[in-house]
Amino acid sequence: MIKYTFFLIFCFSISFSADAQSLKGLKNKALNLKNNLKNTSKSLPSITEDEAATALRDALNNGINNSVEIVSKVDGYLQNPEIKIPFPPDAKKIEDRLRSLGLNKLVDDAILFINRAAEDAATEAKPIIIQAIKNMTVKDAINIVKGKEDEGTNYLKKNTFDSLYKKFIPPIEISLEKVNATKHWSTVINRYNKIPLVQKVNPDLDDYVTRKALDGLFIMIAKEEKKIREKPLARVTETLKKVFDWVDNQKNE
Repeated sequence: MIKYTFFLIFCFSISFSADAQSLKGLKNKALNLKNNLKNTSKSLPSITEDEAATALRDALNNGINNSVEIVSKVDGYLQNPEIKIPFPPDAKKIEDRLRSLGLNKLVDDAILFINRAAEDAATEAKPIIIQAIKNMTVKDAINIVKGKEDEGTNYLKKNTFDSLYKKFIPPIEISLEKVNATKHWSTVINRYNKIPLVQKVNPDLDDYVTRKALDGLFIMIAKEEKKIREKPLARVTETLKKVFDWVDNQKNE
């Protein structure tokens, strides 16, 4: 019995010793992992303010180029439900009344050529927005780089929309004339105003199309900005890769 008791104590001692060694080993591994993570974090490239600003400008410029290419194609606005330009809200009753009279083609043609005008004028917006990006301060750029997925687009829209509108409306007016949208719109309005007992209307088509065209363009720019932030393969320059890799690491810490 005594021998058996000593045997159990011996086995327990061996087991305890093994467990202690195992725990010690796990602890050492955990410490090594922690140190490796620290060293990895320290070895990650830091970014300068100039690099952050450059990366943001690259991202927005890339987004603008891609967006303008998309929306300036035939049906770029018309076949995209997100940015298609419908009848102005205050002219919706015109559309409904004309369609009720069987004049669907008249209305459809007006919508078609309104969107054609936006597609035709879209390329005019690119140099204006690019200049606005160049004028962005380094401080603004850094805040935007660290911001949410559409931070840059929102900043750009907020700070440039009015000036863009003033510069963009002339090419919209030219485009409306060029693609005969003005003619079709006038035909629609005149036809509606001849209906007995209706209140005559004449919405400002130039203003409406300009605002909707810019809204649509910014929607597409936001999509491109989000893509660059979320998909490493969309980061087409070394500076973009470096800065947004750094941003990704900051979010994961």
